[in-house]
Amino acid sequence: MKRTAQLFLALFIACALPVAAFCATVESAPQSGKAAFATTRLVVGTGIENKEPVGASEVLPVGVEKAFCFLEAGSITDDTTATFVWYFSGKEVSRTSVNLKKGERWRTYASKSLRGQKGEWKVDVLDAGGSVVSSVKFKTE
Repeated sequence: MKRTAQLFLALFIACALPVAAFCATVESAPQSGKAAFATTRLVVGTGIENKEPVGASEVLPVGVEKAFCFLEAGSITDDTTATFVWYFSGKEVSRTSVNLKKGERWRTYASKSLRGQKGEWKVDVLDAGGSVVSSVKFKTE
């Protein structure tokens, strides 16, 4: 009887382990909606010098002609695009798409003429599928 119980236990373990391993693999598989890149840094400033943002701030003077949204992306799994969507007072006012190359790090930016508009701004960065990867808010006053 003891031998039968040991044999039954061994058979159960032999069958259960592959099923458990398969379930763990399925649960840990990446989701199809995962972005092709991660945002390392996203800031708005008054310019770009030597591939770095200048005058980064959450508040820009109303007299600044252009705002620059700087994106540093990392863990880029494939060549892809990032789209900067600019909003003023909750309404979309501009879209700019840029290419990102596969690799560990990519820096890029988009700019927007502010035209002396005083108020609340937001920039969303979208992946190639149109999902928001990150956002930054600023205001002009």
